Amino acid sequence: MAEINFKLDNRRRGAFYVVEDGKQVGEMVVGLSETTLTVYHTEVDPEMEGRGLARKMLDAMVAYAREHKLQVMPLCEYVHGQFRRHPDDFADVWAK
Repeated sequence: MAEINFKLDNRRRGAFYVVEDGKQVGEMVVGLSETTLTVYHTEVDPEMEGRGLARKMLDAMVAYAREHKLQVMPLCEYVHGQFRRHPDDFADVWAK
């Protein structure tokens, strides 16, 4: 079963990672400021695509943003697409 981990460095840059069977199979690269979580890129290993792993990272990232009262700047094509397709689901965190 896939698990989502989140790591930040001392410059407040990092990623949400998908780990399955001890192997990292996806990541969502982010950066934090005082009020904004910027998502730069989302990627899942090609052999793991179609299993909803990007969505699991998206859900974890949005939950983190809500918990920490952050706005999300979706520079990532995947995240921006999800925000556009489901605006009501993300209206509270989407920094338009």
